[in-house]
Formats: sequence, structure tokens, C-alpha cells
Amino acid sequence: MSKGFPIRRTKGTRGRTRVTIIEGISFEVNEGETLGIVGESGTGKTTLLNCIAGILAPDTGRIALDDKDLFHHSRSERPRGKIQMVFQDPGSSLNPTMKVKDIVAEPLGPLKTPKSTSNGKATTSLEYVGLGRDYLEKYPNQLSGGQKQRVSVARALVTSPRVILLDEPTSALDAAVQAQVINLLCDLQKQLRLTYIFVTHNLSVAGYIADKIMVLYAGSVCEVGVAQDVLKEPRHPYTATLLNSTMTPDPKSEFFLDAQKEGEPPSLIKPPPGCRFHPRCPYMKDRCQIEKPELAKVGSGHFAACHFVGEISLVVKTL
Repeated sequence: MSKGFPIRRTKGTRGRTRVTIIEGISFEVNEGETLGIVGESGTGKTTLLNCIAGILAPDTGRIALDDKDLFHHSRSERPRGKIQMVFQDPGSSLNPTMKVKDIVAEPLGPLKTPKSTSNGKATTSLEYVGLGRDYLEKYPNQLSGGQKQRVSVARALVTSPRVILLDEPTSALDAAVQAQVINLLCDLQKQLRLTYIFVTHNLSVAGYIADKIMVLYAGSVCEVGVAQDVLKEPRHPYTATLLNSTMTPDPKSEFFLDAQKEGEPPSLIKPPPGCRFHPRCPYMKDRCQIEKPELAKVGSGHFAACHFVGEISLVVKTL
């Protein structure tokens, strides 16, 4: 799948009218699994989730649930309510003028659920996330950050979805509340047999909650595999850079405050030719500047997009 957006022509764009945010991304998630998506800001993670949720339409490719294309069927044939999303900032994703009971029940409106049934489902969803009937009449400004995010999760659960998209659901919360929300999501997944696609910057969180991890860089997949394989034995230099740039709460660690590689992700208006990571890669060779690497199998269910994946030795810390 690929997705781009129109851009205004400027002196540096040389007539380009679109910028590609995600390019040629393919993956599948099995029922009951969690796919963790990691990468720096601007790599296309949220755009990818918005396409899956139906907020954006992909330019090419297909998004399917049980092999039923979500976009190339009539509205009546689409599995409505089966994919829901929890947004990053609960403060801005909840309508401040609506009561909690109406916020949670709102997704049932397009499904033409009777009012009496909607109220019962809203109450049940709130109970799933640890909030009782006392919260039904409250407004978002009467809730803490953790409670707001629980309401967001309850809203996603109210349609009995099969897939929930989680766009950095803990990044706006303090550490103690983050742990509570993560544990809640894990419990709900086991209880309701949910499938998660989880976007995060926190590699420790990804390792805790995800079954598989996909690493994005500049709109492309550079590595994907079983979570512990990717985190303990990364095969792409960018994945190793992410791991080594994570602060370790141990002053004796040799990797403490390690700034291994300088630079920033490339502009997607004019991405570098060949491997998009080559301007920052310490293992770069001439081939990297010309030819774009394809994902190659490097282990059981483990793939990496690097021309020299079998020739380089990566030194990484463990989380």
C-alpha cells in the first residue's frame, strides 16, 4: 500500500505535485496478535493507521479484513465497526461538550443501534475499562488523563470490534498511568480476543505488548519480525540505531546517553535515491546510494531491507 498527499509547488520541488508518505508497505496480522509499529516521527506511522481506519483512502494497494477489501466494496458490504481506533491525545479526541455516556455510544449511531441498546453497551464498555456508572454523566474536563484514555478505549470497544488501532495511546500519560493502561489493554485482548496494531516510540513498551514488530523509516519498512528477535538481534542498522539511542536507566551502562548516529530522517518531498537510510548509515557503500534494498528473509519470520544484512555485525544493547 502507498499513500501520498498533494503539495504546493515551490522552487525546490521541481514541479512535484505530491509527496509520498508511505510507499509499498505490506504486512498481515493474525487474529489475537499485536503488531507493534516503531520509528521516528515523520515515518508515516499515523498515516498508515488512518488508512486502515478508513480516515484516509490509500492511493494504491488494498486493506482487507478476512480477505474482504475495506475500500473496494459497497458501504453495505463493508465490515463496519469491526476496526476502531484509539488516538494519541485523549484530551483532543474527546468532545468537551459531550457527556461520557454520549462519547462512548457515539460510534453506534452510524450502525443504527437503538438508543436503549446504546446506553447499555456504553455502560458495559466503561465497565470493561474499569470505569463504573458514576462516570456516565461526567464531562471530559472532570476526568484525569488516564481516565480520559480509558474512555477512549471504551469508545473503541463499544462496537465489538475485532481490530483496534492504537496510536501511541500512552505517550500523553505519566509513567505510572502508562503501565496501568498497557496492562488494561493486555487484559482486554485476552478477554475479548482482540487484534491490536500498536504505534509507539517506546521500544520497551513495544517489546512488552507486541508479538511482532515492524520498523518504519521514511515511509518504508526496513525490518519486521517476532518482537524479541527484532529487539535482541536486529538485522538492520536503523533498528540498531533506535535501540542504542534509547536511554538506559543504569549509570554503569556503556550505552548510557549513547548518541551513535547523527542526522535526521530525510525529506519525503525529495527522498535520497537507493536506500533511504544510507545518508545516516555507518555501513553505507556505493550500492546503497543507487539501489533500493528489498526485504530479505534473515530468520524464521524475520525480514530486513539491507543489501549487506549478512555481512555487517551490529552491536546493540538490550532493553
